[in-house]
Amino acid sequence: MNNNMTEKIRRKLVGQVLSDKMKNTVVVGVKSVKVHPKYKKRYNVVKKFAAHNENNDVKLGSKVEIEETRPMSKTKHWQVTKIL
Repeated sequence: MNNNMTEKIRRKLVGQVLSDKMKNTVVVGVKSVKVHPKYKKRYNVVKKFAAHNENNDVKLGSKVEIEETRPMSKTKHWQVTKIL
C-alpha cells in the first residue's frame, strides 16, 4: 500500500441531535429521502446513530457532523467531529 493512503477513508454524515441524556454519547438522527418502488412516492426516513461526544458540549437540537470510527461499545461506532 502507498504511504499517502495509510489513513482510512471514513464515512461522514450530517444530522440533528435527538438525545443528549447519556454520558459522552449523543443520538444523532440523519434524514434521507427514499422513493417507493411501486408508487414512486418520496418519503422521509430518519436513521439514528449513537455517536461519541467527548466533552459533552453538544446540546439537544444541534446540527452536527459525525464520522465513522472504531467500535466503542455495542451500538457506538461514530463520533462527533463538528458542531455546525
